[in-house]
Amino acid sequence: MRLRILYFARMRERFGVGEESLAFDGATVADLLEVLRARGGVWAEELAPGRSFRVALNQHLVTPDVPLTDAAEVAIFPPVTGG
Repeated sequence: MRLRILYFARMRERFGVGEESLAFDGATVADLLEVLRARGGVWAEELAPGRSFRVALNQHLVTPDVPLTDAAEVAIFPPVTGG
């Protein structure tokens, strides 16, 4: 399957990319995060378990166990705080 992945705020700055298209053979958001962490460096650091970030699938917040579908849009971003 092919995914459209969007990175926002600190993630975009650290990864040096705001968007990418990725051929992906996994099944869930957790599988995708493992593939991205395997890139090493800042990818492993920013997406490490226990690190604070959110994942949205087709503009809905999701948990790592959610299945992915072909042509899905996945957004990864830090939590938002308000005043």
